[in-house]
Amino acid sequence: MYGTIIQLFDNTVKNNPDSIVQLGKNRAGQFIPRTYSTLQRESRALALALKRIGVKRSDIVGIISDNRSEWFVADLAVLSLGAADTPRGRDAMPYEVEYILSVTECRVAFAENIDQLNKILALKDNLPYLETIILIEGEKTESSSVNIMLYSELLEEGLALLDTEEGKREIESEIAKGVEEDIATIIFTSGTTGTPKGVMISHRNIIYQLYAVDKIIDFKKGWTSLSVLPIWHAFERIIQYVVIFKCCRIAYSKPIGKVMLTDFQRVNPEVLCSVPRIWETVKAGVYQNLKNKKPIERRIFSFFVACAKRKLHYENLAYDLYPRFGVPNKIRMKAAFIPYFLYSILYRIGDKVAFSQIKEKLGTSFVAGISGGGSMSKDVEEFFSAIGIKLLDGYGLTETAPVIGLQRYPRSIQGYMQPFEGTEIKIIDTETGEPLGIGQKGELLVRGPQVMKGYFHDEKRTKAAIDSDGFFHTGDLAIIEARGDFAIVGRVKDTIVLSGGENIEPVPIENALKSSEYIENAVVVGQDRRYLGALIVIDTKNVERFLKDSQVPYINKAELSELDEVKHLIDGEIQRLVSRAAGFKPYEQVPRFALLSKPFQVGRELSAKQEVKRAEILKLYKDEIESIFR
Repeated sequence: MYGTIIQLFDNTVKNNPDSIVQLGKNRAGQFIPRTYSTLQRESRALALALKRIGVKRSDIVGIISDNRSEWFVADLAVLSLGAADTPRGRDAMPYEVEYILSVTECRVAFAENIDQLNKILALKDNLPYLETIILIEGEKTESSSVNIMLYSELLEEGLALLDTEEGKREIESEIAKGVEEDIATIIFTSGTTGTPKGVMISHRNIIYQLYAVDKIIDFKKGWTSLSVLPIWHAFERIIQYVVIFKCCRIAYSKPIGKVMLTDFQRVNPEVLCSVPRIWETVKAGVYQNLKNKKPIERRIFSFFVACAKRKLHYENLAYDLYPRFGVPNKIRMKAAFIPYFLYSILYRIGDKVAFSQIKEKLGTSFVAGISGGGSMSKDVEEFFSAIGIKLLDGYGLTETAPVIGLQRYPRSIQGYMQPFEGTEIKIIDTETGEPLGIGQKGELLVRGPQVMKGYFHDEKRTKAAIDSDGFFHTGDLAIIEARGDFAIVGRVKDTIVLSGGENIEPVPIENALKSSEYIENAVVVGQDRRYLGALIVIDTKNVERFLKDSQVPYINKAELSELDEVKHLIDGEIQRLVSRAAGFKPYEQVPRFALLSKPFQVGRELSAKQEVKRAEILKLYKDEIESIFR
């Protein structure tokens, strides 16, 4: 089964040389296709050129760049030589770039443009090993401290070498030397706390997942995946390799509403891999547009959504798709088919008059969205599933390269994911370490071929993360149901303990709050307090619309969080969404909150995959938190 990514890629190219693999945009924003044979030729040529400037087996090469066609060429070129790359996006802070390139002793690094080049050059005094920077886009410049080369010139040199018999034999020899245990990449976790950890991921870690994904979702030859997540992130990275494994294609877009939806129409993809926030934004956009419709149209839409949700409910009952913690009620399952059939009729009507217009925004070929980097909120998952847009929640960490499990396809157990075939999971008590049974909440441990080789030059952290039995401790709280599927319900270290001793997981509460169209982000606080509080980032656009509809005057956006009308609005949303009626216990409710004046930013309050950095937030908003409990 295993080998190297390049050997797998070469096999795909051999059988499909003229198939399209990439759709990258030129400066005019037009999608330019690239075939498998072209990608192979360019990556091999670049590999030869890299070898000429000293890159050799087991070296580590930096890539500081966002999504683009050249990124994948550079990645495949590095891997062809038996070297590994350490990537980061161009939004990386200078201290992150310095740490990554210095600790890995990079001698060669790619820079996407002049801005990234200047960022690296400014750090050169602290990068004693760095000898060469390859500029992907921009005019050549000179530096007294480092050799600067243009990507285009290096590629041209490599193509000349590849056109010789000696060059062809040389690169084929290097590729043949590769083995599955070679390190393919070192991805540094942006982390929510502490120093970044360099996760060493092997070719075996990655290729195992390609076969495992294929057993859940049968990616068809020629399918297109719309790429919007940072390509250096482990989740988007694995999709790049699924593409070349299944002879599919990837189109590079951006996670910006107008750009992404326009590209949906232009390339008509079957798959979109994203974080939950993207789908939350799409849902919010649907209801935003609905505000401009006539009252009768809004009522019709709401009616058919309600019918679709009832249809989904009875479908879940009929097909046993709710989590099971005991013996299934077969009589109840059979009885559910009758209302399921009746609501299916109403759904088909609703699909024609309402839902089809939403689906058209995603093109005519869309099969499924795969979401990772955080749990999908129940509200969002239910809405899209009900109207007929399939979203599959996936789970994993950078340390698991990254996927551990994925929701079943085409029918999923609601809120639960299926572990990959060949992956072992277990739940343990967070205090005693004893194994827990079905329906009990504890820390999720995983053992399988996707678990990393370890942290780069950090044996202490590696031993703390992977126990003597080979189980990786995820730090996430989970529950397993009777069929072996699991759900993530929080973080071990995120658990809030009130002064009365109640243990509370903040994530479900935060997901409920973020389902409000008026709340962009929420962080629940309350450690050692008598009750919970929340820091709330308002959705400025929707709040402004509310004020306009309510004829409430205001001067500018900066003062929105100070208006009493906005505070009353948010208070009402909190009381509605986090209540007994919504399934929350009295001590899980949020009686007080503070509105923040600015949205969270990646690199400050948010990690690169937009997870909240709780420890940082507690420091940044110390005064606001104290005001909640004063």
